[in-house]
Amino acid sequence: MVDWFSIAIWSLLGTWILVVGTLVLLYWQTRQAQHLNSANAVMNLRERFDAPRMRAARRHLADHLLRHAHEDLANVEVVNFFELVGTLTHRRVLDADLVWEAFGSWIEAYYWAIRNPADLVGQLRSKLSDPWLYHEFEWLHQRLLDLDKSHAGPHPGPSLDPGETARQILSAEVSLESIQPQEQ
Repeated sequence: MVDWFSIAIWSLLGTWILVVGTLVLLYWQTRQAQHLNSANAVMNLRERFDAPRMRAARRHLADHLLRHAHEDLANVEVVNFFELVGTLTHRRVLDADLVWEAFGSWIEAYYWAIRNPADLVGQLRSKLSDPWLYHEFEWLHQRLLDLDKSHAGPHPGPSLDPGETARQILSAEVSLESIQPQEQ
């Protein structure tokens, strides 16, 4: 005699195992696609960061920041770029660790330089009556500082002076040469 009740129970159990397995597989595939998209986006942003126009903007801003020529700062393309990266990272479109690897030193250097010795962000916020101006860049800077601490582990090395580090990076930025697009 066939035990239809046992067959029904085993069929139901098998169906649920198949459903749960399928959902787990779909979740895993979705996460993999998100990681791949984030990596591709960071690589595209890195290409944009190294494009001739952005290299010129970086050179211009770094020069002005090093000379403390804050009244001349009309070109904020670099800061706007980091605001965009901050927005995408804050909304988890970009993986924070990938952003840390790709842009960490520059973000920390430019952020420090626009906030010290004169707080250019604070001045712009007051001038434009916009307390949220560059808040994503600010968030990103703090997030990367937190990542620095977590990557350093329980025994961080000697702490470097952020002002000196920023000056070194900005000095290198001033000497950037434009890259000419390669002919194909």
